[in-house]
Parts: sequence; C-alpha cells; structure tokens
Amino acid sequence: MTKSILSSLALALAFFAPAVFSQDTAAGGMKVLAVGKVKANPSIVAAAAAKRVSLERMVEALDGQVISAVQQTRKFTLLARSDASSLVEEAAATGKPFSFGEANYLLVVTIDDFQDVVETAKFAALGKEVKRRLIRFSAVGKIYDVKTNKVIETANFQEQLSEVGQDGGSLRADGDSSDSLLVGLTRAISEKIALRVVDVVYPARIVAKTGATITINRGDGTGIAKDQTWEVFALGEELKDPDTGASLGREENSVGKVRILRVNPATAQATVVGQDLGISRGAILRRVEEAPAPAPEKP
Repeated sequence: MTKSILSSLALALAFFAPAVFSQDTAAGGMKVLAVGKVKANPSIVAAAAAKRVSLERMVEALDGQVISAVQQTRKFTLLARSDASSLVEEAAATGKPFSFGEANYLLVVTIDDFQDVVETAKFAALGKEVKRRLIRFSAVGKIYDVKTNKVIETANFQEQLSEVGQDGGSLRADGDSSDSLLVGLTRAISEKIALRVVDVVYPARIVAKTGATITINRGDGTGIAKDQTWEVFALGEELKDPDTGASLGREENSVGKVRILRVNPATAQATVVGQDLGISRGAILRRVEEAPAPAPEKP
C-alpha cells in the first residue's frame, strides 16, 4: 500500500524562472492546467521506508495542497489527475462517458529530497534534555506545453521547519507523530508552486492607470500584499536566439517601480514610487525582493 502510494509521487515539483513565454494568453480567457499526481524519486521512497519517516503523509498532503493553492489563484481551469479514479466512478454511476478534456499545460511535481530527523541535546547539570525535530523538504516542479510536450520552465523549491520539545515532549524519531509541522510545510511549498505557475503563464500586468495610481490583475491568493514593491517593465519586440532561431521572449525595459496600496479579491492598487519612465497599461510587473535587515552589531 505504502509503496504504491509513494511511487506515484514523481510527477510534480520543479519550477519556473519568471519567463514571459505567452504575453497574449489573457486574450484567450482562462487556460486549462492539468495537475499531475505528486510523486517522489525512488531513492527517496526507499530511504523513507527504511527510516519509517512521514514521507507518505507528505505526499498525500502535498497532492491536495497543490491543487488547492492553484485553484485559489483564480487564474486556471483545473484538471486534477489524482482524482481520476473518483471521476471515472462518478461517470460510471451516471452512465456518462468520462473524459478529462484537453489541457493547455501540465504541472508535474517530484519530491527529490526529504529528511525528518530528531536531535537530542542533554544537559546533565540541569537534569534535562531538549529534542529538536527538523524536517527538510525539496521538490522540482515542471510545466509542460501539452500540445508540444516541451518543458516550458522548471524550478526547485525548498522548505524546512523545526520544532523543539523539552524532556521528550511530543517529538518522536520515527516522524509519525501527528502534528501541524507537516501540514505547514506542505502548505508553504504548495503556495510557492502555485504562485510560480501564475507568474510563468500569466505575468502580473497593469490593467488601468489614473495619474500615479495603477491597477494590477493580481488579487487575494496570488502572493501580492500591501507595501510590497514591484518593478514595471515595458515590452518590446520579440527576441530570437541567433543560433537556434528559438524565441527568447520579448524585450523588457524597466520603466519604474510601484508600491502596493491595497489588495482586492481580483485586483490590487498601487502607486508609482520614484521616476515614471513610461508606466502604462499592458506593462508587466515583477516583485522586488526586499533585502534582509542587517543583523545588529555586537557590543
């Protein structure tokens, strides 16, 4: 049972650099995204079985969390391949033929690293011991163009969480304890995957501009938040590789930055900060990652 479930896990987690490969997708309405059943590399499955760690639970949780996270972006019509058996059964009960329909893209997630360990530190003078559980999780996400079977983009996602308990606490070395640590980890990595898919297929765009205020086609559930800074790029002509003739996307020229003022269900409003070198409707935006604050100097 466990082996069959875990061997299903190799479909889904290597993701995408933000590349604009289809600037005109909005004209055709929502794209159809098929989400493959999450799988794990065979070596990871074998290692987890030997140590009795909680990989199986991670796989099951991640499968549902990825579908939920992508659905919450409100950008795709979804086909959940992991629910195929249930859909076939329902079709048989109603006497109707079952068909998944045709997707534009396929999302495949594969777990390529998983560690669930408990470390113990003993303090003899205090008569106590402290246990720390660390879960590290890594996956590769791939997105395919269904019509050509070509990989459009891939990316790696990594997360780790830890939990500390004194005098044994609730931590167990086999990783089978029921806790929120695994749920939090799968939710975090699923949200990263969903946001990356959206950035690749539907780059954030300016849909309206009034003075220094702009409206962006990003709302709740898409990773946009108040006070974030986004850089704006005007699109130029299509670029082609001189060696292969393959399209490299369109030229992008930075024309300014904006700060998010508020987030609505389907859109967000922002204001221009600094120079406006040609910010206009149709331009694309990418999040500016804030540099971490420097650590305070020791006295």
